[in-house]
Amino acid sequence: MEETATAQQRTEPPNTGHPRRWVILGVLVVSLLVVVLDNTILNVALRVLADPVQGLGATQAQLEWSINSYTLVFAGLLFTFGVLGDRLGRRRLLLVGLVLFGLSSLASGYAQDAGQLIAARALMGLSAAAIMPVTLSIISTVFDPRERGRAIGIWAGAVGLGAAIGPITGGFLLEHFWWGSIFLINVPVVAAGVLAVVLLVPESRDPHPGRPDLVGMALSVAGLVALVYGIIDGGEHGFDRPVVWAAISAGVAVLAGFVAWERRVRYPSLDVRLFRDPRFATATGVIALMFFSALGVFFFMTFFLQLVRGYTPLQAGAMFVPFAVSQLVFAPRSAAMVKRYGAKAVSAVGLGLSAVALAGWMFIDAETPIWVVGALFFVQGAGMANVMPPAMESILSTLPRERAGVGSAVANTVRQVGGALGIAVLGAVVMGVYRGQIEPVAAALPAGDAAGVRESIAGAYGVAEQLGGSGQPGLVPAANDAFLTAVHIAAGLSAVIALLTVLVVLRWLPGRPRPVPEPPTGEREPAELARVT
Repeated sequence: MEETATAQQRTEPPNTGHPRRWVILGVLVVSLLVVVLDNTILNVALRVLADPVQGLGATQAQLEWSINSYTLVFAGLLFTFGVLGDRLGRRRLLLVGLVLFGLSSLASGYAQDAGQLIAARALMGLSAAAIMPVTLSIISTVFDPRERGRAIGIWAGAVGLGAAIGPITGGFLLEHFWWGSIFLINVPVVAAGVLAVVLLVPESRDPHPGRPDLVGMALSVAGLVALVYGIIDGGEHGFDRPVVWAAISAGVAVLAGFVAWERRVRYPSLDVRLFRDPRFATATGVIALMFFSALGVFFFMTFFLQLVRGYTPLQAGAMFVPFAVSQLVFAPRSAAMVKRYGAKAVSAVGLGLSAVALAGWMFIDAETPIWVVGALFFVQGAGMANVMPPAMESILSTLPRERAGVGSAVANTVRQVGGALGIAVLGAVVMGVYRGQIEPVAAALPAGDAAGVRESIAGAYGVAEQLGGSGQPGLVPAANDAFLTAVHIAAGLSAVIALLTVLVVLRWLPGRPRPVPEPPTGEREPAELARVT
């Protein structure tokens, strides 16, 4: 028996991973945490930034663009930087991205007005776009394919953890320091990350990149920026304006031109024939649909907790901890589950759990026990933790290691676009339903106050505070009811999309590969028989 086990170990291919791969993974996770955390940390600071004394006196439009400038540049450049990482060196691009991220964090923290903050946030989006895709492509390079799934699970857990701890970190800092601290917290982490990358992370690139596809990269940037701008602007101000559809149509047209160009050029940035592979195409679609369905409702929970439930930023941020815990527990274990049950089964179960959690938001109200809210966050985190890693592994497994940056960039781009589209579309649904529900109350108010009430639930709270006891006594309860009705409808739509994504997974994502049977003893090669006996 022992001799047989020894023989099997001898015949098993050697591990091709880097000797320091797990330490390198820790460095990459820390680098990624800063980027993802900063994507959500600003949400809890918006009310402070609008204050002319404690903040910058930012208008509603400026507050929107302080978030959107980051998202727009981030989503628009993800693919291009993934390609550049393969060509110029992933370690080099990671260092450049980290240094720029630290400098732009300093600029954001010490911004003197809203315009400076928006510009600094755009630079943060650019540097984040340089960091995120290369972290995943470095993982694909330094890990053996047999360990890559587990490493990606840890990477995905870091994504979920960063998104969840962003609000609680921001809430803690705002309660103890001034608003600029939410950006300055990045600087020491980035400095430590730069030192660790220099000392530990090896350089890697595509050894045969071919000619640079400058036209393809330019088309991808122009198309993604136009598309994401149209989505964001439509979500903020309504999809009934010509400028929104002009931007979306232009983005789609340019991206169609990008696909046509990539099909005919000799050295494409993205080989569009990859989408013929069901693993690549289905996994890409699953990531986009999952983040579309989840992030919209996830985003509105901040307003539910801070306004409807009356929690402080720190208390509201603490409610995201169950989501972070479930990510830490389940994401690293997803690789073992995929190995045992297959990517199709694990992804379907994960999406099913997400659908259950999303449907659960349809039943919350101002009196729902808070443990129910925490349980829904936990279930949603567990579901997403069992979808992202197998989907990313399916994408990267279709590509050689030297092209990992392209796969990582495609996955992260569709994740950002899907999330932005979810927030915009579901946001439009929430605002449309809210305005319809609150209209009878708003119609009884003066024109200026009515406009504020119709704008959002935050606007209704502001009007109620200004009116004091002389205003409509039922304004806040009516705004809460209108907002909750809107969230229930958006959550139901999200749950339906998640369930439809389950059908996509069951139909097109490949299942667990069947093991190749070993030949009978009599058919073994003489050398193998000698090793066994």
